[in-house]
Amino acid sequence: MDGLGRLEYRGYDSAGVALVGPSGLDVVKEAGKLSGLRAILEATPPAPATAGIGHTRWATHGGPTTANAHPHRAGHLAVVHNGIIENFRPLREEVEAAGRELVSDTDTEVVAHVLDIDFTSRLRQDPSAASDPTRVADLLVASMQAVTARLEGAFALLAVTDLAPAAIVENFLGSDVAAFVAFTKKAAEVDDDQVLLLTADAVHVWDKDGNAVEPKTWEVSWDASAAVKGGYDTFMDKEIHEQPTAVADTLRGRVDERGELQLDEMRIDPAVLRSVDKIIVIACGTAAYAGHVAKYAIEHWCRIPVEVELAHEF
Repeated sequence: MDGLGRLEYRGYDSAGVALVGPSGLDVVKEAGKLSGLRAILEATPPAPATAGIGHTRWATHGGPTTANAHPHRAGHLAVVHNGIIENFRPLREEVEAAGRELVSDTDTEVVAHVLDIDFTSRLRQDPSAASDPTRVADLLVASMQAVTARLEGAFALLAVTDLAPAAIVENFLGSDVAAFVAFTKKAAEVDDDQVLLLTADAVHVWDKDGNAVEPKTWEVSWDASAAVKGGYDTFMDKEIHEQPTAVADTLRGRVDERGELQLDEMRIDPAVLRSVDKIIVIACGTAAYAGHVAKYAIEHWCRIPVEVELAHEF
């Protein structure tokens, strides 16, 4: 929870954790701020666990609801996901055709079921493996390699299973070193298309072809407060340098192969959009500056007048 708290600066609309231990798999999630999730965990503590994953989600596919919050559970697995899966629609049809019931609007839950279908198939072929956590972990790694090869888009996936509740007490994985720098100064970089298996005393990494690789390691020189800013002197510096990535991430998964926009989460009829004759952008600070950029773009392309108003004065 401390690690998730250090990532709050990124913005999010829901949060959740999946915990595995001797008593099984617990998934606890909640729409809204991290404080809401903390309150639930304090009021109803989950069973003792030896490993866990967590995520603060910003809604892409599906609105900011508890059902759409991560982690997503499928069979013996729980999955969290950072990024967007561009080919989730045909995968969703595949999952539904297999008789799986989806309870969210997310691309992540689809991946969780695709992964569990592959994982379950491997367990059926090797029934005795279910009682051996080491062999279970190997099968899950194989499933992750097979499934990620089918995914299109940008994604980082974490999965845990109650069939192999390995104790991850000395190793951490995060999308920012800020999440774990309070616990260790040693870090290793994960490259594109790599699959990892984390245990208490080891980190195993494979490339997309299944070859074992040695990750690049380094020593974190920042303290926890500086790490939140990614090594930059100020948050403004950090935001400026992250802009190209932020724009690319915003567009990723929202443009189809024909170059047309796919804004699934809007669910606004085209006739309603055509009836709009004025737009007001309400924002503060750097978001207001972004609104002024949007004003020029919208007025140029849509020929609709746009006003930008500071939120505290609106």
